[in-house]
Amino acid sequence: VQLQASGGGLVQAGGSLRLSCAVSGGTFSRYKVGWFRQAPGKEREIVAVISRSGSDSYYSDFVKGRVAISRDNAKKTVYLQMNSLKPEDTAVYYCAARNTILTEPLLSNNEYHYWGQGTLVTVSS
Repeated sequence: VQLQASGGGLVQAGGSLRLSCAVSGGTFSRYKVGWFRQAPGKEREIVAVISRSGSDSYYSDFVKGRVAISRDNAKKTVYLQMNSLKPEDTAVYYCAARNTILTEPLLSNNEYHYWGQGTLVTVSS
């Protein structure tokens, strides 16, 4: 299974970006997918998680109301729409996947089996 994250870039505060995570290999609809981020000098943290069907999602408090996670199982892609970006959102964003029937959101790094390479988001003030 391979994950390819894309869509990062430089944006001004208040702007928007949409990240994409394309998954190849395996059966995409069986994977729970999460987005993490890691800012310089900080630990990797969960941003959002989406269930296998897309009917359930989880958001960390620091992005609630500004971010939406979605998936297109036909395109084998998960999206992270980020609005009202702040300079503190600057980080490398990673997508991760796990083939699981667990219904609870997976919030820790070590709960995911597959990782993308990361895409850099820079928000200028």
